[in-house]
Amino acid sequence: MCGLASPNRSREENLLPVIIITGPTACGKTELAMKLADHFECQLISADSSLVYRRMNVGTAKPPARVLQQYPHALVDIRDIDQFFSAGDFVAEAGSAIRAARDSNKLPVLVGGTLLYLRSLLYGLSELPAADPQLRAQIEQEAQLLGWRAMHQQLVVIDPVAGAAIHPNDRQRIQRALEVYRLTGRPISELQSEAAAGILPGQKLTLILGPPSRSWLHRRIRERSDQMICNGLVEEVAGLVGSKSLDLPEMFERLPALRAVGYRQTIEALAAGEVRAEPLAEKISIATRQLAKRQLTWLHGNPAGVWLTAGASANCTRAIELVSRVIDGG
Repeated sequence: MCGLASPNRSREENLLPVIIITGPTACGKTELAMKLADHFECQLISADSSLVYRRMNVGTAKPPARVLQQYPHALVDIRDIDQFFSAGDFVAEAGSAIRAARDSNKLPVLVGGTLLYLRSLLYGLSELPAADPQLRAQIEQEAQLLGWRAMHQQLVVIDPVAGAAIHPNDRQRIQRALEVYRLTGRPISELQSEAAAGILPGQKLTLILGPPSRSWLHRRIRERSDQMICNGLVEEVAGLVGSKSLDLPEMFERLPALRAVGYRQTIEALAAGEVRAEPLAEKISIATRQLAKRQLTWLHGNPAGVWLTAGASANCTRAIELVSRVIDGG
């Protein structure tokens, strides 16, 4: 493995850079992170909102225990499914993991595609206005009349960045984004981006794994969806919900972890009593493609990163070159 800190540089200059590996789902982020860990003394830090949860293994494509033992990841298996894990929680815990890695002369490598987490860590959590119960009730009434997808479309118009990052079914975040805009007259994404000077000191290198083509990405997503079902996704979800009432709105409100793509579709199939592999895999694939599209939209609109083509044989060599250069201050 390569050495990291240079004795000939000042303490500030010698602060190890933070490497970020991101990109749409199913593009091989974890594999690239592990290859970097083979070359450098690294601390891998998950930036995936579902990997924080225990017992959510199959549907999150969580690396198996033997892999996690060989390549330890911070922020994996740190919450139960009935516990909320916010962007603020991520910023606090990821910041702590980054400091611990640097103190141990290890290269902090964040890996994951939860863009809200990464954006919050890079740009900060701004001071947003307090909740306004009267305005929230008004937005709720509008949603009952128009539907939450229509409310999401309103958000896309006033704040394309937040609209791309927030799922059309995520009522809580849609409501909050609309509330902030109506209270301040400014997009929530703009306010959040202003917060942050100095939240993550030192150099940063963002590596973005992008698909070579849309058809390649769609094929990978479908293969992954099929594999999850073969690996026992339905059984895993059934074990998570147990004897709980499948009152879906109440369940998703109480157990936000289960809103994740793959879990939501499987729970809906269980509730309907229609669990068949082919239709379920197709529904998961469609939802995953929509997620990947939102991820790509945000990444293309935030060009502060180096794009690598997912699946390309030269990726590892190129990534090692880029990381070596930023460590050396180039």
